[in-house]
Amino acid sequence: MLKNAYCPLTITGIEGKIRKMIAVTRLDGKKYWINPHMIESMEQTPDLTITMLSGKKIVIRDEPQDVIEKIIAYRRQIGIYKNDL
Repeated sequence: MLKNAYCPLTITGIEGKIRKMIAVTRLDGKKYWINPHMIESMEQTPDLTITMLSGKKIVIRDEPQDVIEKIIAYRRQIGIYKNDL
């Protein structure tokens, strides 16, 4: 359940595995969820383009700082943010 814009989303798949993702907004206004572990880079030109490790590019409305804050909140939730401090 997404509590606010910075809270990671928990999705339970068909197999019963829990997947953690962050919500972003595409240019058309639709919500899109991505796995923050799969982000390779972000580039603002002027829209924010996220390049995934697979090479797929996603253009979103979100500001870079908002995406970074969502990633930090996600990492805190799963307990790996301490390694980044």
